Amino acid sequence: MRFTETKLRGAFTVDPVLFEDPRGFFTRTWSRAEFLKAGCNPDLVECNVSFNKAAGTLRGMHLQLPPFAQAKLVRCTMGAIYDVIIDLRNGSETFAQYVGLELTANNRKQLYIPEGFAHGFLTLADDTEVLYQMGNVFDAGSARGVRYNDPAFNIHWPRDVKVIIDRDANYPDFTGTL
Repeated sequence: MRFTETKLRGAFTVDPVLFEDPRGFFTRTWSRAEFLKAGCNPDLVECNVSFNKAAGTLRGMHLQLPPFAQAKLVRCTMGAIYDVIIDLRNGSETFAQYVGLELTANNRKQLYIPEGFAHGFLTLADDTEVLYQMGNVFDAGSARGVRYNDPAFNIHWPRDVKVIIDRDANYPDFTGTL
């Protein structure tokens, strides 16, 4: 695996290193030792999958507050997404800045998201599946979110949103705290 830090400190793209032969390829997608070496939280305690029927489906922007803050390792296993993270760590030099990148089943790229970041994605293809490895359990009382189109973040999405639930569409304007 190749870890490349994004402009948001502590958030990394994780690219597979393919070992190819006539059968196809083999690659590692997770290694506790390699995540530790890169400075990432290696304690992944849950795996979740979201399936999204239609292109233009938006999920996010979600996070959990301490003591249930979650690191995440996200990979698109079918289809394609535009994945976005926002640094909401108080005191961070990149506070309220975002990074967006395309994760696809074909590029096999993963995104490591540290605790304190909001996360969401927009599907770019029908029948898209996303795998999340989580660094903490879900706790409904700690769940928070910010609106995907909040002017505080000025996120440039690559296509129009077609499917979104009311909660995600109606988070209030971000005022600097959650």
